[in-house]
Parts: sequence; structure tokens; C-alpha cells
Amino acid sequence: MDAATMHDFDFKQPDFDWRRFIGRPYHRYLPDKKRMAYNKFSLEEALERLDLQKQTIKSVADGYKPQPPSELLKKQLRRGTARAIKMNTEKARSEFIVAPILLEIAEIRGEQISFFSGVDFRVDAKRGLSGRCDFLISLSSEADFLTAPAVTIVEAKNENVQNGLGQCVAEMVAAQIFNERRGQNIKTIYGAVTSGLNWLFLKLEGQTVYIEEIERVYDFERNLDELIGLLLRLTEAQN
Repeated sequence: MDAATMHDFDFKQPDFDWRRFIGRPYHRYLPDKKRMAYNKFSLEEALERLDLQKQTIKSVADGYKPQPPSELLKKQLRRGTARAIKMNTEKARSEFIVAPILLEIAEIRGEQISFFSGVDFRVDAKRGLSGRCDFLISLSSEADFLTAPAVTIVEAKNENVQNGLGQCVAEMVAAQIFNERRGQNIKTIYGAVTSGLNWLFLKLEGQTVYIEEIERVYDFERNLDELIGLLLRLTEAQN
């Protein structure tokens, strides 16, 4: 770096704008806490920085059938939802609502998929595609390490689903790159942002991200079978 750039790059300055340096050659000199990460992306930043087009659609998947939840899952959610609402934290909603649902999907799919929670997914730190993912589903039976990510699920921050879209899109792009590097023929990467009860689904194909028009609300007493059926559809093997 020349002297002028070095002065601009002094990240110890109180007014240092580290986002100006994301993706530039000296991004690697930034301390880890200053580097872009999945959860730092807004939707607008994700679209611009990752060179994506956005389209709005009614549904990311068609032709799925509702799948009745097991009695165990209904019991878990009956107790867990009340506790998550009372505690009102992202961690509680993640543990008591989202995780049991995803475990049900993994059990139904058996050896066909693997489910990962809180995994460190470092794909391209220079582009900000690095950080910890709330949930990843892989279209592989390998459960010890991630091999074929196809669905990424983000826990909404402050129960605001819209604010999680940038993070979800960035994680989906990372999954796409990860698969391409390993020769995995996975055409569509799916994503969802959820508060536990509200879900907004996305899919990524090529350089276009499709986002559903409205958030869906799933009540474990009323229409949980629709959510399970949709998640099963998203975790089908792709040719």
C-alpha cells in the first residue's frame, strides 16, 4: 500500500469505515472483527456485492404435500413454543421451535440428508462469505462434516424476518460456491428466515435469488403439516 492508502486504512481511527475495503486486496489485513460476515449483509448489500438479481415469486416450490407431524414433535412444540415466547430470545426460539422441526425433517429423510446447527462456514472471507450459520441442511448422509449444503436457515434477529434476508442470501451464495468447487451438481439452493412462527422462503439459481411475496405463519396446532411438507420438498435429492 502507498502512504495515502495506508493512512486511509488505519482501522484504529474512530471514524474508520472498514466497509470501503471489503473485497479489495488489503482486506486480509483487517482484524477478524472488522471483516464482513454473513450477518453483516443487508439485502441490498448482498445483491450488489454478490452480483445478484432479485425476483419476487409466490412460492419457491410447488407440488409438495402436507406431512402430519409426529406426536413427539407436537409435544415438543407445545411445550417449547410457550417457553420460547416467554423467554423471547433468538436462542430460545432456535432451540425450542426451529431445531425440533428440522430434526423431524432429518429423521424422516433418514440417510438422505444431514443437519448442522451453529456450524462455522468459511467459504470466501475476502467477499464476506464467512461466519457461523444458524442451520444448514446437506443433501448427503455424511454427518461428521459438511459436504453438500442445499438449505440454509437463518434465525430472524429481533423477530424481524426481513432483516435476515441479507444474511440468508449471503449464506446461500456461499453454499453455491462451496458445491461448485467440489463438483456437487446442486442446481438450486434454498433458504429461509424464521422467527420460529413466521417463515420467509428463498431460492438461488445461478445469479438470481427468488424471494417469496409474503411471510408464512405456521402454528403447530393448525398448519404445521404444511411446513413439514414444504421442508421435505426442499430437501429432496437434486439430479
